[in-house]
Amino acid sequence: MIRTIIVDDEPLARDLLREFLTADEDVEIVAECANGFEAVKAVAEHDPELLLLDIQMPKLDGFEVLELLDRSPLVVFVTAHDEYALRAFEVHALDYLLKPFSHDRFRAVLERAKAQLGTARTPAPALGSSLRSKPLQRVVVRLDDGTIQVVPVTRIDYIEADDDAIVIHTAGTKLRKQQPIGDLARELDPDRFVRVHRSVLLNIERIEKIELYAKDSRVAILRDGTRVPVSRSGYARLKELL
Repeated sequence: MIRTIIVDDEPLARDLLREFLTADEDVEIVAECANGFEAVKAVAEHDPELLLLDIQMPKLDGFEVLELLDRSPLVVFVTAHDEYALRAFEVHALDYLLKPFSHDRFRAVLERAKAQLGTARTPAPALGSSLRSKPLQRVVVRLDDGTIQVVPVTRIDYIEADDDAIVIHTAGTKLRKQQPIGDLARELDPDRFVRVHRSVLLNIERIEKIELYAKDSRVAILRDGTRVPVSRSGYARLKELL
């Protein structure tokens, strides 16, 4: 049996997927979710092999759900929007079902899932770690108590490396996320966030002034008075934008 989770904020869409899935005796629906938060919890609880995932949902979208998963099930995106197709395959989705779709089209996707699950396969890369076609608009962070915080990038002051993790500084609050700073730097808007130091990504809109600190280094003073180190190469990058 293929343990499957349905994730869609539209009840009618969930009804249709349930109808198609229950017609196949090899599939077991272990959970149905109406939003991204429910999906993250359900995947942790049920360890599905197949995830049918909508993209545009309130609170967390489909890509943000994948970023928070500790497991890597096969993913089929089910959406009414065709503009996310490239990004879907960049995160190793098995397929991309564009609503409305026929039963035959759905069965073809399900057969592909069966074929892949029926063969020995190496674990897929972390689904949320691939390059995105557009810069991130928000960052999702799982806190120590299991809650999830969504931070719009416009509210981030700067991001600091902490070994193989990062610390996000926003409005006097620090949020730790398990992700290399280089990976996040590639996902953020390069016209807004600059790698001013090997351990610091800075939102240039927060800069009040830049002062000379030593012969080959400077310090950026933010609007709230925070002082952030700026290397020589980081200063060169800043001069191109400021």
